Amino acid sequence: MNEQIIEYQAKEYLFDLNNTARENGFKTDEHWKVTLATAAEKTAIEKVYYPTISTKAGPEILSGMFLLVKAALPEGPDNRENAMDADSVAKNQLQYVVAYNPKRARR
Repeated sequence: MNEQIIEYQAKEYLFDLNNTARENGFKTDEHWKVTLATAAEKTAIEKVYYPTISTKAGPEILSGMFLLVKAALPEGPDNRENAMDADSVAKNQLQYVVAYNPKRARR
């Protein structure tokens, strides 16, 4: 059951990313950068970049959802991100999956 919830959350998040990219006219060379963040980091990212998409989830869902989202994007997860599990997410107080486009700084 938990895997189904994680997959559903990841698909819903990817749907939001695709819609937002289309609405904001992303070019073919523009991609989302997805990261795990604390509340303070999320706020800092939102102040610097527009658009951003974020979602909050518990550690048991957040790590799996993050890896599924990263795997679906062109850049894919790196080794450090593959090692993320619910314990390390909770230990680092990560609460959000945040996506932003590094080429689109807020003006």
